[in-house]
Amino acid sequence: MRLFPCACCAPADLGSGGKALPKSGGPVAREICEDIATASRICADQGVFDAFGHLSVRHPNAPDRFLMSRSRAPALVEADDIMEFDLDGEAVDPQGRSGFLERFIHGEIFRARPDVMSVVHSHSPSVVPFSLVPNQMRAMYHNAAFIAQGVPVFDIREKYGATDMLVGNSDKGRELAKVLGDKPVCLMRAHGSVAVGPSLQHAVFRAVYTESNARMQIQATIISGGAPLAALDAEEGRLADAVNLNVTGRPWELWKMRVGR
Repeated sequence: MRLFPCACCAPADLGSGGKALPKSGGPVAREICEDIATASRICADQGVFDAFGHLSVRHPNAPDRFLMSRSRAPALVEADDIMEFDLDGEAVDPQGRSGFLERFIHGEIFRARPDVMSVVHSHSPSVVPFSLVPNQMRAMYHNAAFIAQGVPVFDIREKYGATDMLVGNSDKGRELAKVLGDKPVCLMRAHGSVAVGPSLQHAVFRAVYTESNARMQIQATIISGGAPLAALDAEEGRLADAVNLNVTGRPWELWKMRVGR
């Protein structure tokens, strides 16, 4: 198994504010970086990402570090674009590369949720409207069963007033993580959403099916003429999600084939 070299062996460098850069959590298998790049391309292929959006994976050997691409359009991400960050969003060995402005979403969710191994942040177009209206997102079918746990909405203006809408520092990331709580998905008003999971495959699965579920809910609401929807209840969601967690390898294999990996 090929490993990337450990950045902590490199000469000390200075990060933002003149601080010494954090040490690496250790070498990472090349396959992990390939999977992160592939996942980014999958999210683009599935309409979850466009020119924007990003995802991350907790470092396999250091829970206080995470891996994500340099700032780049998701469909173009390659394994060599993957960088390591500490939970404060500081790059371990930037090599002149820039991280995403909203990497603090990832760091603070990883800090707050030890169970989360991967985070996906997107602006998928069918999901955004549900961050703007009082209608709650509900689980329309079994593949999106995780939504039956509830989908909270993070409204950045409640604490910060008028902003550029970006989660551009750790404080805002902490507030988002608080609203997410123990749920698998959280909407961000007039912005997008985050989906989390116990693995990269699960987080991508949830991001893709959140977008799919949103389209179905819009369609069902139109067809129903405003009548109540027969969505999954909490117990149905729990039972169906337990099955889904065991079969995410099937869509993952298909999606990898679609992006040529």
